[in-house]
Amino acid sequence: MTYDIDDRGYYGEFGGAFIPEMMYNNIKELANNYLKILEDKKFKDEFNSLLKNYVGRPSPLFFASRLSEYHNTRIYLKREDLNHTGAHKINNTIGQILIARRLRKSRIIAETGAGQHGVATATVCALMGMKCVVYMGQTDIERQSPNVLRMKMLGAEVVPVNSGNMTLKDATNEAIRDWISNPVDTHYIIGSVVGPHPYPDLVTRLQSVISEELRFQVKELTGEENPDYIIACVGGGSNAIGSFFNYLDDVNVKLIAVEAAGKGVTSGETAATMITGRPGIIHASRTMLMQTDDGQITEPYSISAGLDYPGIGPVYPYLHKTKRVFFGNVTDDEALEAAFRLARLEGIVPALESAHAVAWLGKHKFRKNDIVIVTISGRGDKDMETYIKYMDENIS
Repeated sequence: MTYDIDDRGYYGEFGGAFIPEMMYNNIKELANNYLKILEDKKFKDEFNSLLKNYVGRPSPLFFASRLSEYHNTRIYLKREDLNHTGAHKINNTIGQILIARRLRKSRIIAETGAGQHGVATATVCALMGMKCVVYMGQTDIERQSPNVLRMKMLGAEVVPVNSGNMTLKDATNEAIRDWISNPVDTHYIIGSVVGPHPYPDLVTRLQSVISEELRFQVKELTGEENPDYIIACVGGGSNAIGSFFNYLDDVNVKLIAVEAAGKGVTSGETAATMITGRPGIIHASRTMLMQTDDGQITEPYSISAGLDYPGIGPVYPYLHKTKRVFFGNVTDDEALEAAFRLARLEGIVPALESAHAVAWLGKHKFRKNDIVIVTISGRGDKDMETYIKYMDENIS
């Protein structure tokens, strides 16, 4: 694999582990053990069994005939929304809690924005009988209340975060503080390909099951070895790297990562990091970061809680610099329109995050016979209040 991380946790100039001394033992323990655990046959057997019998994998690859007719190309939807808990996040949390158990941890912490990672973490903690604490910004608690209730029903303690703009960045800050204070019995399940090494690589490996399945599903459904395009939304970037990973060395497969433009990339209210950011360090990793001239982090904005993050996984600046992945962006309004189009053409209500990927279909001219895969990273139950408001204001 050309795009592997190096032994110091870098993709080119991006990545690393810029950690305080108090986090060193936590990170060192995980870095020294994660590859050995992932490669262990007993781990693989248990992980794969849970993915099949608990999560419900493989997730289907669905030919969206009416959406294909609308866009005049062949569109297939990778249905991560049909996983148990309703998103791709469960792939990672299943793997990480098995790792935590092997490291003899008894308490799990997590951060969440849209709530899907929090729900997935609470779910696996209930499954394994571990204590679960989820940090969530107060802004996100208010706009993602169904997922907050699900986490509590599953037995998790949901801790509101009132610093910053009270969203994903701030929840992550609090989770890191907790881990520093509780290094012995606690494992931090980071939800995306962000944070210090080894987290970006660990989450990538666990989410790569998405593209591993695409390898045989595309052949089975189309007779072709590879798709022409794979499109996925990007905040931190876990569903996208999972969708891209097994195609990174196949340069004929075009990979498109769609960021949240919010109210527009020049509006000052955006989360399009690759366009508006520059290199910097956030959550112990060097990546692209939205920041002021003096290095202060700029607060991001997106209608989608899961994309409302001022940074991005460190693999992405490298993939952008090497021209392997193209980065697009979609506004709030474009994502909302795409969500309703998908609902009314195919009977699928996507998460607002996934709607950004769907919206990109209208911003690119595809050939009639192209095979275009769009990852539907999550379902839209959690976003119904936003959808109802949009419907009341725009749709009769």
